[in-house]
Amino acid sequence: MRHSIRLPALAIGLTLVSLLTTAACTHASTDGDVSAARKAKNPTATAPQVDVDKAAAALLPAAVRTKGTLTVASDASYRPFEYFDTDSKTIIGFDIDLTDAVGATLGLKTRHVNAGFDGILPGLAARKYDIGASAFSVTPERAKTVDFVEYLRGGTGIAVKTGNPLGLKMEPKSLCGHAVSAQKGSVQGLSLLPEISKSCTEDGRKPVAIELFPSQDGANLAVVSGRVDAVMADTVSLGLQAEASGGKFALVDGPLYAPDRYGLAVPKGSPLKPALDAALKSVLADGTMDALMKKWAITKASRIKDGS
Repeated sequence: MRHSIRLPALAIGLTLVSLLTTAACTHASTDGDVSAARKAKNPTATAPQVDVDKAAAALLPAAVRTKGTLTVASDASYRPFEYFDTDSKTIIGFDIDLTDAVGATLGLKTRHVNAGFDGILPGLAARKYDIGASAFSVTPERAKTVDFVEYLRGGTGIAVKTGNPLGLKMEPKSLCGHAVSAQKGSVQGLSLLPEISKSCTEDGRKPVAIELFPSQDGANLAVVSGRVDAVMADTVSLGLQAEASGGKFALVDGPLYAPDRYGLAVPKGSPLKPALDAALKSVLADGTMDALMKKWAITKASRIKDGS
């Protein structure tokens, strides 16, 4: 949903990411689609237990310290990062636990808000939210309008109907002439698929028929229904969704492509960022990050080692 991809030597060959994994996260789709993955067993939605880091808390802007709460926006349709629990109301997931831990480290509470993915960054620019936590890939374009607190490395992959009846591969020429879905606002939809499609036509092949959906659930269901031939997203989330689909779709195997970083987004120039940077370093150092990655079965991404 949310990955940044570089496309060097695209005409020679591009491998996407394979991967992956894992656990449960939160939220229902915003367009009414319901992912089969939601039926999977979720990890217990318990708040991380962390100590307040007084040095990090001292970096908080006075207004935030007085308010005592961080407003965190997420698109809750993206397991295992953010999605609705079985009550269809409570947002859970890795990003939710992580921001709860960061907030608690600063002595703050967190208020989680469901928002459309492509509306989160504009909402940050308008100071509607304090943090955007939605598996955002850190890209130069996004960095023009927001700052990032980086926490994971990952990549991009594709999934198809189980058995891969069309024999699609993790390379761009394999997608030429095929319909591929992605979430609206994702780097896959905004950059990667258009670049692959362009390379197809430049090579005399048919372009990729790109179909964008408001939620990742909708993009996944397009594969299950046969509306598209493949879905493209980051592999941490896509792998879990495939595992939880009851055998309806699966990841295509292939090597890791274009490793990238995930980050919590904050308004550009936000005075809150130094405190968040310090809190994340504390969460990395005290073992909380490792525990959360284990809880949410994030095995095909790696944590940022020092928060920088």
